[in-house]
Amino acid sequence: SYVGSVEAQTDKMWVFDKAETKIVQKTITYVPGLYKIFDEILVNAADNAVRDPENMDSIWVEFDQKQGCISICNNGQGLPVVMHKEHKVMVPELVFGHLLTSDNYDDKEKKVTGGRNGYGAKLTNIFSKKFILETADCKTGLRFKQEWQNNMQVRGEAETEKFEGNDYTCVTFWPDLAQFHMEKLDDDIVDFMTKRVYD
Repeated sequence: SYVGSVEAQTDKMWVFDKAETKIVQKTITYVPGLYKIFDEILVNAADNAVRDPENMDSIWVEFDQKQGCISICNNGQGLPVVMHKEHKVMVPELVFGHLLTSDNYDDKEKKVTGGRNGYGAKLTNIFSKKFILETADCKTGLRFKQEWQNNMQVRGEAETEKFEGNDYTCVTFWPDLAQFHMEKLDDDIVDFMTKRVYD
């Protein structure tokens, strides 16, 4: 339950150089906590390839530095768009907007995915001014969308609609840059995150 430092640090790191379109090593200034909340969503998308290797073949990431938001999407199996029997809340809302909910606690199970204690993407939500989740579930024929604001304190109504098409999940979030003592998504952090996408 720790995102790392919210203070800027300067290190020599491997990053994606947009001008040279290759990965290079250079000295950058970045905030580890901001990088961590980005990585939580990215690892979720990558984990989906382990869960759904037959269908998932794409992860796409968009950085909108002007708007200060990041979108991470994948075309693997979506979250079940159903009501959770025990908690009486839709499963996608439970996974992204309620603390201490996870299916990744078993110490005896071989670890092939990231995450563990049910925080994961919720940390991203907590450290974001705005967080939007959209997922499609072809088994139920439904698409789910929900928005949170003010560091997960304001939860919008979950919206479901009929959907025909392939599963996908897309998370778009506006990091609360003030929490990281930043004014914008600068080139250093975006280049560092882009390198992680290639990883």
